[in-house]
Amino acid sequence: MIIAFCLYKYFPYGGLQRDFMRIAQTVAARGHRVLVLTQQWQGERPEDFEIIIVPVKDRTNHGKNASYYQWVNRYLEQNPVDRVVGFNKMPGLDVYYAADVCYAEKVDREKGFFYKLTSRYRHYATFERATFLKGSGTELLMLTANQVADFKKHYNTEDSRFHILPPGIYPDRKYSYQIADSRRVYRERNNISEQQLLLLQVGSDFKRKGVERSLRALSTLPEVLRQRVLFLVVGQDKPARYEKLACQLGIADRVRFFSGRDDIAQLMAAADLLLHPAYQEAAGIVLLEAIVAGLPVLVTEVCGYAHYVNSARCGEVLPEPFQQESLNKMLRKALESEALRKEWASNARYYADTEDLYSLAEKAADIILDCKHG
Repeated sequence: MIIAFCLYKYFPYGGLQRDFMRIAQTVAARGHRVLVLTQQWQGERPEDFEIIIVPVKDRTNHGKNASYYQWVNRYLEQNPVDRVVGFNKMPGLDVYYAADVCYAEKVDREKGFFYKLTSRYRHYATFERATFLKGSGTELLMLTANQVADFKKHYNTEDSRFHILPPGIYPDRKYSYQIADSRRVYRERNNISEQQLLLLQVGSDFKRKGVERSLRALSTLPEVLRQRVLFLVVGQDKPARYEKLACQLGIADRVRFFSGRDDIAQLMAAADLLLHPAYQEAAGIVLLEAIVAGLPVLVTEVCGYAHYVNSARCGEVLPEPFQQESLNKMLRKALESEALRKEWASNARYYADTEDLYSLAEKAADIILDCKHG
């Protein structure tokens, strides 16, 4: 079969993009032709993918997305395929992979009346409605039950269309795949001493992922403890605002920013703690990558995958509404207690060995190949 995968942008370090890559590769490995329609592609191009860069011209993101949809719709009318799979919401999908939160719910919670008069709102609301409205027929690949509840609330979507997937961690992210003595080796490779406390935050969109919260928590540590900390922030975003904040907080020498790195698994093996105090996160694949790496986690309850941290007993989940003081105290507690971090790390490894955290791509491919087209 010919399977068309639609996503606005591909870059190697996004959670949605990594899930897309695994699912598309799984479909290709089963002998099907993978056609990718995207506005941008960054990084290596798999040889078994046919990648088409869709030309779009507009000043706004929602304008570009509307133009993208119109072009794709015309292309697929002239070049029929067997399945259309979307990783962004749009009309006409056979399958939608829901890596994002419910837009209607987000608007109700965060925006005022006048926002609903904007062209941006009309675009995203229309595309979401076309995907989830009762009777639309699109099969919905979901990451958490919380997502399902929000979409049903706004669109009365049929239960039968929702498919909650297990997580999908690359097996090579697991601690048991690392080289012997990996912590020491990777610390030496990155000029990090054994006495330093390595904090890690991974994720694009620094504002949404709560990088500011992490910086403020770091700045409250006692001076002796703070001088031992090195905080690495990895993600595709513009760091200037956060570098300025780090200077204002007096911690610029403790923080390093990276737009993207290919050695995240190695950094997790070397790190002491993952921070993820996000404002909003439909799932948070990085949380599970930390768990299977044996890396303790501090995370906000709002993240869809935060419950795995509780289940694994490998860190702390900060309740909503978020309190900066709670994060400050928990960070200090975790950094001052090596015994606590070792207990969390041991619990994480046990959970990685005993739970299914790996089969998302296989289950998603099953649904894509079995569903009806059109």
